[in-house]
Amino acid sequence: MRVLSFLLILGVLFSHLAPGAGYLTGFGQRSDHYVCARRGGTCNFSPCPLFTRVDGTCYGGKAKCCMR
Repeated sequence: MRVLSFLLILGVLFSHLAPGAGYLTGFGQRSDHYVCARRGGTCNFSPCPLFTRVDGTCYGGKAKCCMR
């Protein structure tokens, strides 16, 4: 019985992680938006601005990652 209550408490604690933990999509995997921003790019739903190029996707393939 103690083990079950301990697991329940752990489940409640880990379900309320910090707001930044939303960037983690799986175990050790980060969202494509995070990877784009980390590499210095921006996510755009419209075409990339002048003097930038498309270098991946954001938001699950719905937007483009534009890099200089």
